[in-house]
Amino acid sequence: MKSSFWQRVGGFTGALVLASGMSFGSFVQASDRELLNSSYDIARELFSAYNELFAAHWQAEQGERVQIKQSHGGSSRQAQAIIQGLRADVVTYNQVTDVDILHERGKLIPADWRDRLPNASSPYYSTMAFLVRKGNPKNIRNWDDLARSDVSSVLPNPKTSGNGRYSYLAALGYAQQAFDNDQQQVDQYLRTFLGNVAVFDTGGRGATTTFTERGIGDVLLTFESEVNNILAEYPEGGYEVVVPKVSFFAEFPVAWIDRNVQRNKTEDLARAYLEHLYSEDAQRLIAGFNYRVHNETVQAEFAERFPPLQLLTIEQIAGSWEKAMDEHFSSGGKLDQLQRR
Repeated sequence: MKSSFWQRVGGFTGALVLASGMSFGSFVQASDRELLNSSYDIARELFSAYNELFAAHWQAEQGERVQIKQSHGGSSRQAQAIIQGLRADVVTYNQVTDVDILHERGKLIPADWRDRLPNASSPYYSTMAFLVRKGNPKNIRNWDDLARSDVSSVLPNPKTSGNGRYSYLAALGYAQQAFDNDQQQVDQYLRTFLGNVAVFDTGGRGATTTFTERGIGDVLLTFESEVNNILAEYPEGGYEVVVPKVSFFAEFPVAWIDRNVQRNKTEDLARAYLEHLYSEDAQRLIAGFNYRVHNETVQAEFAERFPPLQLLTIEQIAGSWEKAMDEHFSSGGKLDQLQRR
């Protein structure tokens, strides 16, 4: 994919592709201290821009220069890297379970980490949307169209990507409503929906590349923010955005990693970095990257960009994240069962 839009907006300075499949970049300047943010796959440009905003704020407030480094990949893989020793100071993920695991498996953060910041430690949110080819030749309008025999889709693998799990859960929520919770019909829809996926990429940016650069699929399933950023990148055409009226409430949780910030002596810096995401300036920047935000002033400014939707929560669809992970995404779970041939 061309990178001019994201470079213009985010001031992206470069990335190094690691053997693990993660990318690693930084906002580069002479610094007094460093901070490492472990983030999800398609957040490179957003946090490149936010890092500049926060660094300027911190220097003005504290008189200290800070260099903020980034580690990017599928959020589940990122969390596993931290458990295995990556000394990230903060995480900015796209799924609650990928933060929970840092407590459950690594005891790196407390169990009540969601209570430490507003909105359950989710400074912004999004939902799932469709990117289709110019003119929408397959007339894709809603989730039911993704189970048609003439439609092929591209989405991240729900096993490795929070982005992919959200798409799966959004489709599940739609089917539960459409078929009045008739489990047989719900399962048949999901089986067909999954069978129509041409490529399961490991992360959201890989799925975007598959759709835009390799030309595979009739529709890309990804975050509303990602499809709108792509549309801005190609203003002369090539793609259109479809936002289904019923979708999934996608939280973007953040947390500082207690054990790491104590070792790195960055607790004050890490907390301030995450708290500043709730500031009006940061919320406006985030909305500019097509994420939905909680700040009411910024919401009003961007009202035309974000149409009202019915956003289903994880509790409405699956009961809880713990139940969803166990029943749908565990080895041998519902996802595996539905993909068997």
